[in-house]
Amino acid sequence: MSTSTSTSTSTSTETTAEPLRLGYGTNGLTDLRLDDALGLLADLGYDGVGLTLDHMHLDPLAPDLAARTSRVARRLGELGLTTTVETGARYVLDPRRKHGPSLLDPDPDGRAARTRLLVTAVQVAADLGAHAVHCFSGITPPGTDDDTAWKRLEEAILPVLDAAAFAGVPIAIEPEPGHLLESIADFHHLRTSLGNPAPLGLTLDIGHCRCLEPDSPEECVRAAAPWLRHVQIEDMRRGVHEHLPFGEGEIDFPPVLAALAATGYQGLTVVELPRHSHAGPELARRSIEFLRTAVTKGAPAP
Repeated sequence: MSTSTSTSTSTSTETTAEPLRLGYGTNGLTDLRLDDALGLLADLGYDGVGLTLDHMHLDPLAPDLAARTSRVARRLGELGLTTTVETGARYVLDPRRKHGPSLLDPDPDGRAARTRLLVTAVQVAADLGAHAVHCFSGITPPGTDDDTAWKRLEEAILPVLDAAAFAGVPIAIEPEPGHLLESIADFHHLRTSLGNPAPLGLTLDIGHCRCLEPDSPEECVRAAAPWLRHVQIEDMRRGVHEHLPFGEGEIDFPPVLAALAATGYQGLTVVELPRHSHAGPELARRSIEFLRTAVTKGAPAP
Protein backbone atom coordinates (compact mmCIF):
# COMPACT_ATOMS: atom_id res chain seq x y z
CA MET A 1 0.00 0.00 0.00
CA SER A 2 2.95 2.32 0.56
CA THR A 3 3.47 4.71 -2.34
CA SER A 4 5.37 7.87 -3.13
CA THR A 5 2.63 9.24 -5.39
CA SER A 6 1.56 12.69 -4.26
CA THR A 7 -2.01 13.47 -3.27
CA SER A 8 -3.32 16.73 -4.62
CA THR A 9 -5.94 18.86 -2.93
CA SER A 10 -8.12 21.63 -4.19
CA THR A 11 -8.08 23.46 -0.87
CA SER A 12 -6.28 26.81 -0.98
CA THR A 13 -4.65 27.67 2.33
CA GLU A 14 -2.29 30.49 1.45
CA THR A 15 -2.79 33.54 3.61
CA THR A 16 -0.74 36.49 4.70
CA ALA A 17 2.75 35.21 5.52
CA GLU A 18 3.26 34.43 9.20
CA PRO A 19 6.64 34.73 10.96
CA LEU A 20 8.12 31.26 11.33
CA ARG A 21 8.66 29.99 14.85
CA LEU A 22 11.98 28.16 14.95
CA GLY A 23 12.86 25.32 17.28
CA TYR A 24 15.60 22.74 17.79
CA GLY A 25 15.13 19.07 18.65
CA THR A 26 16.47 17.74 21.95
CA ASN A 27 17.36 14.51 20.12
CA GLY A 28 20.23 16.58 18.72
CA LEU A 29 21.27 17.75 22.19
CA THR A 30 21.44 14.45 24.07
CA ASP A 31 24.86 15.27 25.51
CA LEU A 32 23.31 18.15 27.45
CA ARG A 33 21.09 18.06 30.52
CA LEU A 34 17.57 19.12 29.59
CA ASP A 35 17.73 22.34 31.64
CA ASP A 36 21.01 23.24 29.94
CA ALA A 37 19.63 22.42 26.49
CA LEU A 38 16.58 24.61 27.03
CA GLY A 39 18.73 27.45 28.34
CA LEU A 40 21.00 27.20 25.31
CA LEU A 41 18.10 27.38 22.87
CA ALA A 42 16.58 30.37 24.63
CA ASP A 43 19.93 32.17 24.62
CA LEU A 44 20.31 31.53 20.88
CA GLY A 45 16.90 33.03 20.19
CA TYR A 46 14.86 29.94 19.35
CA ASP A 47 11.12 30.18 19.86
CA GLY A 48 10.69 26.61 21.05
CA VAL A 49 11.92 23.05 21.28
CA GLY A 50 11.05 19.66 19.85
CA LEU A 51 11.16 17.67 23.10
CA THR A 52 11.85 13.97 22.57
CA LEU A 53 10.67 11.92 25.55
CA ASP A 54 13.69 9.75 26.38
CA HIS A 55 15.69 8.44 29.32
CA MET A 56 17.96 11.50 29.37
CA HIS A 57 15.25 14.11 28.71
CA LEU A 58 11.93 13.77 30.57
CA ASP A 59 11.85 9.96 30.74
CA PRO A 60 8.22 8.94 30.12
CA LEU A 61 8.64 5.63 31.99
CA ALA A 62 10.39 6.84 35.15
CA PRO A 63 8.52 7.61 38.40
CA ASP A 64 6.93 10.98 39.20
CA LEU A 65 6.35 11.91 35.56
CA ALA A 66 3.67 14.48 36.40
CA ALA A 67 5.94 16.30 38.87
CA ARG A 68 8.89 16.23 36.47
CA THR A 69 6.68 17.48 33.65
CA SER A 70 5.49 20.33 35.84
CA ARG A 71 9.10 21.38 36.45
CA VAL A 72 9.83 21.34 32.72
CA ALA A 73 6.69 23.38 32.07
CA ARG A 74 7.87 26.01 34.54
CA ARG A 75 11.31 26.06 32.93
CA LEU A 76 9.80 26.52 29.47
CA GLY A 77 7.66 29.34 30.79
CA GLU A 78 10.61 31.08 32.42
CA LEU A 79 12.56 30.92 29.17
CA GLY A 80 9.66 31.89 26.92
CA LEU A 81 9.88 28.65 24.90
CA THR A 82 7.03 26.69 23.36
CA THR A 83 7.24 22.99 22.56
CA THR A 84 6.14 20.03 20.50
CA VAL A 85 6.43 16.60 22.10
CA GLU A 86 8.31 14.10 19.92
CA THR A 87 8.25 10.33 20.42
CA GLY A 88 11.07 9.09 18.20
CA ALA A 89 13.43 7.95 20.98
CA ARG A 90 15.40 4.98 19.69
CA TYR A 91 15.37 2.61 22.67
CA VAL A 92 12.88 4.05 25.14
CA LEU A 93 10.68 0.91 25.14
CA ASP A 94 13.13 -1.84 24.23
CA PRO A 95 16.89 -1.57 24.90
CA ARG A 96 17.62 -4.07 22.11
CA ARG A 97 15.34 -2.96 19.27
CA LYS A 98 15.62 0.49 17.71
CA HIS A 99 12.17 2.11 17.74
CA GLY A 100 10.65 -1.14 18.94
CA PRO A 101 8.01 -2.20 19.55
CA SER A 102 6.11 -0.14 16.99
CA LEU A 103 2.44 0.32 16.21
CA LEU A 104 2.91 -2.48 13.65
CA ASP A 105 4.49 -5.03 15.99
CA PRO A 106 3.34 -8.64 15.42
CA ASP A 107 2.89 -9.00 19.19
CA PRO A 108 -0.34 -7.34 20.39
CA ASP A 109 1.36 -6.59 23.71
CA GLY A 110 4.12 -4.79 21.83
CA ARG A 111 1.64 -2.66 19.91
CA ALA A 112 -0.18 -1.91 23.15
CA ALA A 113 3.07 -0.75 24.77
CA ARG A 114 3.66 1.74 21.95
CA THR A 115 0.06 2.93 22.15
CA ARG A 116 0.42 3.48 25.91
CA LEU A 117 3.60 5.49 25.33
CA LEU A 118 1.82 7.74 22.85
CA VAL A 119 -1.13 8.21 25.18
CA THR A 120 1.35 9.18 27.90
CA ALA A 121 2.96 11.62 25.46
CA VAL A 122 -0.44 13.23 24.88
CA GLN A 123 -0.84 13.82 28.60
CA VAL A 124 2.68 15.23 28.86
CA ALA A 125 1.97 17.50 25.89
CA ALA A 126 -1.23 18.74 27.50
CA ASP A 127 0.61 19.47 30.74
CA LEU A 128 3.33 21.36 28.85
CA GLY A 129 0.90 23.29 26.66
CA ALA A 130 2.55 21.73 23.60
CA HIS A 131 1.43 22.36 20.02
CA ALA A 132 1.24 18.66 19.06
CA VAL A 133 2.49 15.14 19.66
CA HIS A 134 4.71 13.75 16.91
CA CYS A 135 4.83 10.03 16.08
CA PHE A 136 5.44 7.64 13.17
CA SER A 137 4.13 4.26 12.02
CA GLY A 138 7.24 2.09 12.19
CA ILE A 139 8.71 -0.35 9.67
CA THR A 140 6.53 -3.16 8.35
CA PRO A 141 7.73 -6.34 10.10
CA PRO A 142 9.14 -9.14 7.90
CA GLY A 143 6.43 -11.49 6.68
CA THR A 144 3.63 -8.95 7.24
CA ASP A 145 1.52 -8.00 4.22
CA ASP A 146 0.50 -4.39 3.66
CA ASP A 147 -3.19 -4.92 4.43
CA THR A 148 -2.35 -6.45 7.81
CA ALA A 149 0.14 -3.70 8.58
CA TRP A 150 -2.35 -0.93 7.80
CA LYS A 151 -5.01 -2.63 9.90
CA ARG A 152 -2.62 -2.84 12.86
CA LEU A 153 -1.70 0.82 12.49
CA GLU A 154 -5.31 1.94 12.34
CA GLU A 155 -6.30 -0.10 15.39
CA ALA A 156 -3.26 0.87 17.45
CA ILE A 157 -3.54 4.60 16.84
CA LEU A 158 -7.27 4.94 17.60
CA PRO A 159 -6.81 5.11 21.41
CA VAL A 160 -4.13 7.74 20.87
CA LEU A 161 -6.51 9.83 18.78
CA ASP A 162 -9.19 9.45 21.45
CA ALA A 163 -6.75 10.70 24.09
CA ALA A 164 -5.72 13.56 21.82
CA ALA A 165 -9.33 14.60 21.26
CA PHE A 166 -9.97 14.61 25.02
CA ALA A 167 -6.79 16.59 25.76
CA GLY A 168 -7.13 19.00 22.84
CA VAL A 169 -3.64 18.19 21.54
CA PRO A 170 -3.30 17.11 17.89
CA ILE A 171 -1.39 14.02 16.78
CA ALA A 172 1.12 14.76 14.02
CA ILE A 173 2.18 11.55 12.30
CA GLU A 174 5.37 11.72 10.27
CA PRO A 175 5.98 10.08 6.88
CA GLU A 176 9.32 8.37 7.46
CA PRO A 177 11.43 6.81 4.65
CA GLY A 178 11.34 3.03 4.91
CA HIS A 179 8.27 2.96 7.16
CA LEU A 180 4.80 1.73 6.26
CA LEU A 181 3.67 5.35 6.27
CA GLU A 182 6.54 6.94 4.38
CA SER A 183 4.96 9.55 2.12
CA ILE A 184 2.37 12.30 2.16
CA ALA A 185 0.17 10.04 0.04
CA ASP A 186 0.40 7.39 2.76
CA PHE A 187 -0.73 9.96 5.34
CA HIS A 188 -3.81 10.62 3.24
CA HIS A 189 -4.45 6.87 2.99
CA LEU A 190 -4.47 6.59 6.79
CA ARG A 191 -6.51 9.76 7.22
CA THR A 192 -9.23 8.66 4.84
CA SER A 193 -9.26 5.08 6.14
CA LEU A 194 -9.96 6.44 9.63
CA GLY A 195 -12.68 8.79 8.42
CA ASN A 196 -10.62 11.99 8.62
CA PRO A 197 -10.50 12.26 12.43
CA ALA A 198 -10.02 15.83 13.64
CA PRO A 199 -7.06 15.10 15.97
CA LEU A 200 -4.96 13.51 13.21
CA GLY A 201 -2.52 15.84 11.50
CA LEU A 202 0.80 15.68 9.74
CA THR A 203 4.44 16.14 10.67
CA LEU A 204 6.19 17.29 7.51
CA ASP A 205 9.94 16.72 7.45
CA ILE A 206 11.42 18.99 4.79
CA GLY A 207 14.45 16.75 4.27
CA HIS A 208 12.22 13.74 3.68
CA CYS A 209 10.42 15.72 0.96
CA ARG A 210 13.72 16.07 -0.88
CA CYS A 211 14.64 12.45 -0.17
CA LEU A 212 11.62 10.68 -1.66
CA GLU A 213 8.58 12.79 -2.53
CA PRO A 214 7.90 13.33 -6.26
CA ASP A 215 7.23 17.04 -5.71
CA SER A 216 9.71 19.69 -4.62
CA PRO A 217 9.85 20.53 -0.89
CA GLU A 218 8.04 23.84 -1.41
CA GLU A 219 5.31 22.07 -3.41
CA CYS A 220 5.01 19.52 -0.61
CA VAL A 221 4.55 22.33 1.90
CA ARG A 222 1.74 23.88 -0.11
CA ALA A 223 -0.01 20.54 -0.67
CA ALA A 224 0.27 19.52 2.98
CA ALA A 225 -0.75 22.88 4.44
CA PRO A 226 -4.29 21.98 5.58
CA TRP A 227 -2.98 19.14 7.75
CA LEU A 228 0.31 20.62 9.03
CA ARG A 229 0.63 20.29 12.80
CA HIS A 230 4.43 20.02 13.11
CA VAL A 231 7.41 20.69 10.82
CA GLN A 232 10.92 19.27 11.02
CA ILE A 233 13.74 20.69 8.95
CA GLU A 234 17.28 19.80 7.92
CA ASP A 235 19.22 19.37 4.70
CA MET A 236 19.12 16.14 2.68
CA ARG A 237 19.96 14.62 -0.70
CA ARG A 238 17.69 12.88 -3.16
CA GLY A 239 17.33 9.17 -2.42
CA VAL A 240 19.51 9.24 0.72
CA HIS A 241 17.84 9.29 4.13
CA GLU A 242 20.58 11.11 6.02
CA HIS A 243 19.83 14.21 8.11
CA LEU A 244 22.47 16.80 7.22
CA PRO A 245 23.39 20.21 8.61
CA PHE A 246 22.19 23.09 6.46
CA GLY A 247 24.33 23.64 3.39
CA GLU A 248 25.52 20.04 3.15
CA GLY A 249 22.59 18.74 1.10
CA GLU A 250 20.61 19.78 -1.96
CA ILE A 251 17.67 21.82 -0.64
CA ASP A 252 17.13 25.44 -1.66
CA PHE A 253 15.67 26.74 1.59
CA PRO A 254 14.47 30.32 0.89
CA PRO A 255 11.52 29.22 -1.32
CA VAL A 256 10.66 26.41 1.11
CA LEU A 257 10.50 28.76 4.08
CA ALA A 258 8.58 31.34 2.05
CA ALA A 259 6.03 28.68 1.10
CA LEU A 260 5.73 27.58 4.74
CA ALA A 261 5.22 31.15 5.96
CA ALA A 262 2.59 31.73 3.27
CA THR A 263 0.46 28.85 4.55
CA GLY A 264 -0.12 30.64 7.84
CA TYR A 265 1.34 27.69 9.77
CA GLN A 266 1.90 28.79 13.37
CA GLY A 267 3.48 25.72 14.96
CA LEU A 268 7.17 25.10 15.42
CA THR A 269 9.67 24.45 12.63
CA VAL A 270 12.19 22.25 14.43
CA VAL A 271 15.75 21.52 13.33
CA GLU A 272 16.13 17.72 13.28
CA LEU A 273 19.76 16.55 13.58
CA PRO A 274 19.58 13.46 15.82
CA ARG A 275 22.98 12.09 14.81
CA HIS A 276 24.90 15.29 15.53
CA SER A 277 24.52 15.60 19.28
CA HIS A 278 28.30 15.63 19.75
CA ALA A 279 28.29 19.07 18.08
CA GLY A 280 24.81 20.08 19.20
CA PRO A 281 25.49 23.52 20.73
CA GLU A 282 27.51 24.72 17.74
CA LEU A 283 25.03 23.30 15.21
CA ALA A 284 22.15 24.90 17.08
CA ARG A 285 23.90 28.26 16.71
CA ARG A 286 24.75 27.74 13.05
CA SER A 287 21.28 26.44 12.25
CA ILE A 288 19.35 29.43 13.55
CA GLU A 289 21.72 31.81 11.77
CA PHE A 290 21.25 29.87 8.52
CA LEU A 291 17.47 29.78 8.84
CA ARG A 292 17.18 33.47 9.67
CA THR A 293 19.22 34.31 6.55
CA ALA A 294 17.11 31.94 4.42
CA VAL A 295 13.89 33.47 5.73
CA THR A 296 15.15 36.94 4.78
CA LYS A 297 16.17 35.80 1.30
CA GLY A 298 12.80 34.14 0.74
CA ALA A 299 10.72 37.07 1.95
CA PRO A 300 8.83 38.99 -0.76
CA ALA A 301 10.17 42.40 -1.64
CA PRO A 302 8.37 45.26 0.16
